[in-house]
Amino acid sequence: MLGADGGDIDSVVLNFSPTSLTVLNLVLAVVMFSIALELRPSDFARLARAPKPVLTGLFSQFIALPALTFCFVVVMQPQPSVALGLMLVAACPGGNISNFITQRAGGNSALSVTMTAFATVFAILLTPANVAFWGNLYEPTRRILRATEIDPVSVAITVGFMLVLPLILGIYANVARPALAARLRRPMQNLSMLIFIAFVVLALAANWALFLQYASMVAVLVFLHNGLALAAGYGLASVVGVSDFDRRAITIETGIQNSGLGLILIFGFFDGLGGMAVVAAFWGMWHIISGISLASVLGRTKAAM
Repeated sequence: MLGADGGDIDSVVLNFSPTSLTVLNLVLAVVMFSIALELRPSDFARLARAPKPVLTGLFSQFIALPALTFCFVVVMQPQPSVALGLMLVAACPGGNISNFITQRAGGNSALSVTMTAFATVFAILLTPANVAFWGNLYEPTRRILRATEIDPVSVAITVGFMLVLPLILGIYANVARPALAARLRRPMQNLSMLIFIAFVVLALAANWALFLQYASMVAVLVFLHNGLALAAGYGLASVVGVSDFDRRAITIETGIQNSGLGLILIFGFFDGLGGMAVVAAFWGMWHIISGISLASVLGRTKAAM
């Protein structure tokens, strides 16, 4: 059990101003818009004719990973706020950097982008539903949810304006002005990701003493949880029999979570609760390292189509 020496992390509140929260919302919206510049309505129609890879990825993200996370929490028994942070990260859609990592891994980057888009849309309903369901199923996290009284509708509205609206606008821009979208796509993706990483670094710097104090407590949990997510994606894709090309995308999409969305929800609805925020921040750094490392290994061999 890892909850025995948790200190007072459940009562820690990280420093994060309303202005910073607004900026983070805008940054993630720009990231989502830049990804959507690669999509057209025909992409969705094509996948509708061969839906197995997308459905497998969505099941892995929104059903398998939250359920496995619940089992993980029951076995490891971390501090309640840490446990809820793990559940929240597992309930988020795939992270935007997953598209870049999938490309590096020699996987189906078009599938990765489309999965990110679909997962973002479904996150309006499934992210708050998963947090409420699994969080209330576990007594220590149920107490936090009761004390917080989060409104699933408010969470859905936040996700919608921050992710889904930019997604729609990006697809529209790609259809209406394809030449302009093509010129903007890569510079916007690179710039927005750099701004996002810089923003997370600055936010950590403002809370560095607290982060150092509690990071070691959650580090092992995050390492294991991220490994569980990657294994879940790979295992499920193998069981249903998708190609190695698609399996690489599903594996990475499941293991790279939108921890930026997690941070926004934590500061917007949980008042920056320490255990949750440290988990999401540590996830945000570690999944980039683990994802790129995995991609460097997978990318050495060409994926079977």
